[in-house]
Amino acid sequence: MTIGIVSAAYISAAVLFILSLGGLSGQESAKRAVWYGIVGMALAVIATVFGPGIGNWFIIVLMIAGGAVLGHYVASRVQMTEMPQLVAALHSFVGLAAVFIGFNAHIEAWRVAGMDETMRAALDGFAGILAHKTSVELAIMKVEVFLGVFIGAVTFTGSVVAFGKLAGKVDGKAKKLPGGHALNAAAAVLSLILLWMYVGGSGAWTLILMTAVAFFIGYHLIMGIGGADMPVVVSMLNSYSGWAAAAIGFTLGNDLLIVTGALVGSSGAILSYIMCKAMNRSFISVILGGFGATTGPTMTIEGEQIAIDAEGVAAALNDADSVVIVPGYGMAVAQAQQAVSELTRKLRAAGKSVRFAIHPVAGRLPGHMNVLLAEAKVPYDIVLEMDEINEDFHETDVVIVIGSNDIVNPAAQEDPNSPIAGMPVLEVWKAKQVFVSKRGQGTGYSGIENPLFYKPNTRMFYGDAKASVGDLIPKIA
Repeated sequence: MTIGIVSAAYISAAVLFILSLGGLSGQESAKRAVWYGIVGMALAVIATVFGPGIGNWFIIVLMIAGGAVLGHYVASRVQMTEMPQLVAALHSFVGLAAVFIGFNAHIEAWRVAGMDETMRAALDGFAGILAHKTSVELAIMKVEVFLGVFIGAVTFTGSVVAFGKLAGKVDGKAKKLPGGHALNAAAAVLSLILLWMYVGGSGAWTLILMTAVAFFIGYHLIMGIGGADMPVVVSMLNSYSGWAAAAIGFTLGNDLLIVTGALVGSSGAILSYIMCKAMNRSFISVILGGFGATTGPTMTIEGEQIAIDAEGVAAALNDADSVVIVPGYGMAVAQAQQAVSELTRKLRAAGKSVRFAIHPVAGRLPGHMNVLLAEAKVPYDIVLEMDEINEDFHETDVVIVIGSNDIVNPAAQEDPNSPIAGMPVLEVWKAKQVFVSKRGQGTGYSGIENPLFYKPNTRMFYGDAKASVGDLIPKIA
């Protein structure tokens, strides 16, 4: 391919990526948007592999084919409930790729520096680009390499820890080493010193030491963030991976990688900010590894959790005119979305108003609940966001909460010492009756007690969500 054709392919791919991001904002256009992304990525890969100065096509194609087969194998066996940890794992690959490419660029620069002018003149590809850089350009490239490796290393270990927390292999509670944020700050300062030394010609050892420091920062940052903030963490790591890709693009002189990385990085950062706002979190404090502790003892909860059986819930649903269903991660774990969809169909067939209330951070991945409901063919027009439905709860006859905790927790408004104090929540307790489908009496993933479960208009519908909702379906008149 000529440079002109490659440039045209890159521009087309960038436009497709932008259309993909725009289309993913709506459920109706999401499927089409995914195909925009697929076509754009295929176009970008083909243009890069067969562009000027690229060789070893057999090895490249073999590696791409191997990665495609492995990716298909993994993705086809991942349940929707495991999608958050899959996304975190994929972010770790982007980070690790940035580290490897940064070190490769350093090695290539060192190799080219040892050649005479005749040998340099014969070089092509990335080595040829290095051979014609001035000392100032090489210094700038060193900064690019350093930043790419730094961001990539932070993304890698941070994503690995996030994967562990989401998969339940690492404790979801926020944990920091003695010194907490001071350790992170000291590591960042050390990295800046190493950057100055690396640009000044101190050698590869500064890059290696910085990589180890960045690995620690990524680990410690995400370990310091609790389970309740995991949706923000996933979005934040998505942003990190984008900036790592952009840094790689600068190092390799690949314009498309710069544009794509900037798109992913900026969109991930914006989404993280929106989610922090939805949770009343400080964006800066979250990305720095946690948001501080409460200032006093949490509110004492009085009363008891009162259980109810399927007959009782079904009777209330049969008498109700308006029903709101609030899905959470518990619905995903139980794979209850199909049963919930069938229950919705029967209730609507009986002439009842049924709507879904979706909190911005429901589940463990942005948009997680929307995807599950779309998969179960729940009509888009009855799936509403928190801001659209919160004022309607006081006029609602029955609310069914399926596997949610923090997003329906009144302590966010009633207890200033709660870890989620000030977080906007779905005000389900204002409904006439609330039924909570839950496995048991535990506090859930975040470990925060929920006063909703003890309120006089709340009944606990214990058991596996899929089985519990399935028991309701034949009882709806």
